[in-house]
Amino acid sequence: MSAADGAVGAVAVAGTLEPYLGPLTDVVVDAAIFLVVVAATYVIYKSVITSILRRVFDRQGLDEHARRPLQKIAAFLVLFAGVTVAFGAAGYQGFLRSLATIAAAATLAIGFALQDVIKNFVAGVFIYTDRPFRIGDWIEWDGNSGVVEDISFRVTRVRTFDNELLTVPNAVLTGDVVKNPVAKKTLRLKFVFGIDYEDDVEKASEIIVEEAERSDDILDDPAPSVRLTELADSYVGLQSRIWIEDPSRADFVK
Repeated sequence: MSAADGAVGAVAVAGTLEPYLGPLTDVVVDAAIFLVVVAATYVIYKSVITSILRRVFDRQGLDEHARRPLQKIAAFLVLFAGVTVAFGAAGYQGFLRSLATIAAAATLAIGFALQDVIKNFVAGVFIYTDRPFRIGDWIEWDGNSGVVEDISFRVTRVRTFDNELLTVPNAVLTGDVVKNPVAKKTLRLKFVFGIDYEDDVEKASEIIVEEAERSDDILDDPAPSVRLTELADSYVGLQSRIWIEDPSRADFVK
């Protein structure tokens, strides 16, 4: 049954009850039309729009965490549109105009009061669309690092390697350089070993490479390598470069 059919039915029922309702008939008719339109909006959202959203999300490859807030936004927009149409269909145009004026003033006041919240919300939208990182990724920013546990539209929660939970405003992550070492399947690590000036650089380099080749976590291709990178006051710096297949194990390899 469409919203129009429901409204017609409501009017017919009200006409039948008019001898009993008297002057309240118009009020009952308007209220019935309003409820029918809102109910029809809910049915349309559940039966039609949700299936369309599901196909769009599948096509975009969005995971369940990314879908949930987008579904809530879509539900709010559809409900808002349905209520607006219901007010008009029920003859509440005057009330609707007053409500729109109040909503505009409230939106302006809330916008000034919640600038930071809005900024973080917009940043959260960019995180969902740009996908600089996902849940489970290890990220580094502004001297902090950890594994992403949750991403909401306002904040991102990151678990540090000391098992501390950081609640980071999204605007901080979108306004700063975020390093995502696990974005690819492999990761290169660099370590500096200090040796004395009297030590044999070539021999020390061979030992470092041999030790790296013995580790199961280090890839053979690209092969481990060593370069002389520093001549300090008290030591010679040899930088080893290795590749690992599982970036999330970088701290364990170190």
